[in-house]
Amino acid sequence: MWFRTLGLVLIVGFAVGGSPAPAAAGPPAGVRPPVAELGTWSWPVSGAHALARPYIAPAGPYAPGHRGIDIRSAAGASVLAPADGVVHFAGFVVDRPVVSIEHADGVLSSYEPVQTELVAGDHVTRGQVIGTLLPGHCASPCLHLGARVDGEYVNPLLFLGGVGWSVLYPTG
Repeated sequence: MWFRTLGLVLIVGFAVGGSPAPAAAGPPAGVRPPVAELGTWSWPVSGAHALARPYIAPAGPYAPGHRGIDIRSAAGASVLAPADGVVHFAGFVVDRPVVSIEHADGVLSSYEPVQTELVAGDHVTRGQVIGTLLPGHCASPCLHLGARVDGEYVNPLLFLGGVGWSVLYPTG
């Protein structure tokens, strides 16, 4: 997976005395980010993009965390596909209506609580309405947006242009 490879490249680089790439350099040579380029998605709701809750990476696969971001929006707002893809899932997970879209390069995005008419296998295009935001995820209405790459949760802001590549500098 690209992000594990990136971590390994950084760790090996430090172990052999190398220095990390400058902040604007992007991924190391040979490491391909998913989708054509990171930061290419459009926001799934219109208007201001205030976060009600940020992504909080879990320490392990079953550890607590917040595996997505919550974007403030009005109940009844149209939810838009951030990039082209195919509906992977549209239905209920426990008691929440969820839509998941499979994008290129092993990327899967998910949205809740969203009421939709779409079904698995439907093709969607960037900016297409995929459903309507329902209340119930946050105290005030918000859209939960999750992103996975090859099954591993990642910060959706990577695809929305809100997070750059991490650069680790040697200490001491």
